[in-house]
Order: sequence, then structure tokens, then C-alpha cells
Amino acid sequence: MSTGLRGKDLRGKDLRGKDLRGKDLRGKVAVVGVAESDLGQVAPGLTHFDLMGQATSRALKDAGLKKSDIDGFFCASSYLPFPTLDVAEYLGIRPVYADSTNVGGSSFVAHLLHAATAIEAGLCTTALITYGSTQRSDGGRLVSPTKLLPWEEAYKPRYPVSMYALAASRHMHEYGTTREQLAAVAVAARDWAQLNPKAFTHGRGPLTVQDVLSSQMISYPLTSKDCCLVTDGGGAVIVTSAERARDLRAKPAYFLGGGEATWHRSMSQMPDLTTTAAVDSGRRAFEMAGLKPSDVDVVEVYDAFTINTLLFLEDLGFCAKGEGGAFVSGGRIAPGGELPVNTNGGGLSYCHPGMYGIFLIIEAVRQLRGECGERQQADTNIALVNGNGGVLSSQTTALLGTGAALG
Repeated sequence: MSTGLRGKDLRGKDLRGKDLRGKDLRGKVAVVGVAESDLGQVAPGLTHFDLMGQATSRALKDAGLKKSDIDGFFCASSYLPFPTLDVAEYLGIRPVYADSTNVGGSSFVAHLLHAATAIEAGLCTTALITYGSTQRSDGGRLVSPTKLLPWEEAYKPRYPVSMYALAASRHMHEYGTTREQLAAVAVAARDWAQLNPKAFTHGRGPLTVQDVLSSQMISYPLTSKDCCLVTDGGGAVIVTSAERARDLRAKPAYFLGGGEATWHRSMSQMPDLTTTAAVDSGRRAFEMAGLKPSDVDVVEVYDAFTINTLLFLEDLGFCAKGEGGAFVSGGRIAPGGELPVNTNGGGLSYCHPGMYGIFLIIEAVRQLRGECGERQQADTNIALVNGNGGVLSSQTTALLGTGAALG
């Protein structure tokens, strides 16, 4: 595919000292296709390649595009050292721009920001973001398990749950947060999943706070019900220019703003166990979009553990630091609550195939389109997604909106 737009604005530019945080990206690109692969525990013999192929085919159909329209490709993987090469070959695409940024579960929201930048710069015209994993079929094991650093290995933590448990314990110590308040996050996620036929826990019935508290303790204060699922699954997202999006079949979800921030890799180096880099990524996303937390209709955050949801709601500005426990209590983030959070059921109750971030985008886009059935939120024009990578290490925030949100 040739457009003559490759890098049109970059030649000869002196970028030293310039603020390159995407301030001109608002409304310039849109998500035009989203889809999942089969989820849960997939049919025997299916590989992560197959799941990415399923999701890509379905997303192309959703967008009304052909495989030959894709000239930008973004992929991260726990299985492959060169995912953009291997997966592009498998899919039969020949991108002129490829990005395999891997910052864990925040990679795919980062890819969305990178795709927006690449399209606006003329480096590609239509980008595919995809991911797939058969972690459940593989017995819950990642192909390349994370190796602990020497100064943490001596304490024999269970990676990654012990790291998140440490953050939860510190939040409880600093702010009086309770296990019951953490459990409220899991209860809300399960309630949303009961409204989502694709959710792994759909039909299993609701959880109670006591169900969460009495389930197996994994790493204090987190029980098994405070922890995400282990499933198979894949997803795909297609992004193109706003101009082209207006001619396609699906209602566009416009990119309004985004930000990335990485503060550490190992938990022992986290500057403050109760504050994540989402305070930085979120602030810059809101600044780019010209919005504030009270403008957001739907929130999708990476809930690998219940403490995640609480921390991100604080750090993104939906409540003050230390008030997250009270904020999530009383059904505020559950169906019918004041702030719809993780409306598909999240990583706690919908799916979690190793890295979950791409599913945040998929659900946000469907809410903006009005395609979510029983769980659809009325008058949804602005959605926030926040990806989390490593052990609260990398945070990427994006705001998406309908045409009405552009003003």
C-alpha cells in the first residue's frame, strides 16, 4: 500500500527542546474496528497465533476493511522475541511501520498512542494492534517467566501477587483501607460480568464480600478472589485517521488524549508503594484531551488485582489519595453506581490471558458505540482506559470519545 505520506512533516525538523507529548493528536485519529478471539479455555490445538488471527479477522470485518488496508502493525507478546515479525508473517501482512514495544499489560494502550502518532506523522495510514495468549491451556504458565532481581529473590515472593499484596498492605497501613473495601472491587467486577455473555464468570452468579474474604489466601491481604483470572484469549484493534474513519461502517471512537509513564521495574524500587505512575500518565492524557475526571462517563482500568482499581482511581483523579477504599464501597463502581468501572467484568471476572490491556480498549470502544447490551451505559461520550505493566511499573492512559466529545 502506498500513500506518499511517509514522514511528511519530519524531514529537517530540529526537535531539540520541543514538547513532543502529542498535543496535536486530539481528534486526529480514531479506532474503527475491535474484536476478541475465542476466550476462556479455547479448543485444543489452537495457538496464540490462531487467536490473533481470529481477532484480526473479526476486527477487520467490524471496520469494513481488508487485510491489505493494514500498513502499520503493533504487537507485544510473552511468547515471542520478535512479535511484529512473526505475527505479521503469520497474518500475511507487510507493514511499512511496526512497533513491538513491550511494557507488559500497558503495552496495548501505549500502542494506541504510538499508532496515533505514527498515523498523524504520515508513517502509516491504518494500524493493527493485536495480542493473543493460550495461558490457561498452557497450564497457567507464561513461556518466559519473569526472573526476580537478586535483592528481591532472597525474600521468596510469589511473582507478581506478592508485589501487589505489598502495595495493598501499605495502603491499608497508611490510610486505613480494609480488606472489605478491596473485596468490594471484586464484587463489582463479578456483577458487571453477569451482564456480559462473553465473560468467563458469566452465569456463575454474584460474589459477596464474604466470598472474597473467605477464599484461599494467596499473599496477604489478597485472596484468590482478589486476583485476576487465568484464561486464553486474544484481541485486535484497528486505528486510522479521523478523515478516513468517517467513511467506514463503524461509529468512530476518536482518540482524545494519551500519556505514558514508567517509574520502576522491581517493586523494591517503587518510589511510593501507594502511588503509581498513573498520576503522570493520567495528568498528561487529560491535558491533551482538555478534559477532567468529572467529564468521563466510563472507566476501564487494568485490574490484575483488586488493589489496582483502587490505586488507579486515586491516581487518575477520581478520588483523593487515601480515599479509594471508601470510594469503591457501597456499589459506587458496580452496575447502577455513580461511576461505571470495568464494565465488561475486567481482568477479575471477564478474561485475563497473560496481558489484559487490549481488552480495555475493546470495551471502551463498544461503550462509546452503544453496543454493550445489558451493561451499556446511557449517553456515553467519553471513556478512559488505563493500562498497567509489570508490578505497577508502567502506566499508559488514553481518553476516547464519540463525535460529540470533539465539540
